[in-house]
Amino acid sequence: MDFMALGKELLGGDGDIGSALSGLMGEGGLSGIVDNMKENPQFAQMASSWLGDGENQPISKDEIGSLFDSDQIASFASNLGLDSLDAMAKLSEILPLLIDKSSSGGSLLDSVGGLDGAMDMAKKFFS
Repeated sequence: MDFMALGKELLGGDGDIGSALSGLMGEGGLSGIVDNMKENPQFAQMASSWLGDGENQPISKDEIGSLFDSDQIASFASNLGLDSLDAMAKLSEILPLLIDKSSSGGSLLDSVGGLDGAMDMAKKFFS
C-alpha cells in the first residue's frame, strides 16, 4: 500500500501533515491514543480490532469528536487547511488504518520500529 498516495487521497489539503499528526497525538503518540481508547468502554473493543489482524471496526466522526477534544480537532484541521467537520470525517477513515498498519497481532509499534518508526510512517502516510 502506498501510504503517501492514500494519505493525500484521504486528507486532501496542502497543510503540514507532520505537525497536524504530532499535535493530534500529543506526547503519548499512537500508543497514548490506544491507551485512552482501551480505558474507555465505548472504545475498548474498537481499539482491539484495530490492533489485531482481523477486520477493523469503524469509528464515526461523532466518536472522533468524543475521542479528541475540540482544540485538538481544530488544530489538526487548521494545520491541514480543513474545517473541523471535514477533519473529523477524514480521521474516522484514517485513524483505524494508521493504528492497524502500526501494529501486528495486537502489539502496537513493534512492527514499525518503535515510536520513532511509527512517527516516520505516519508522516509518510499523510504527506
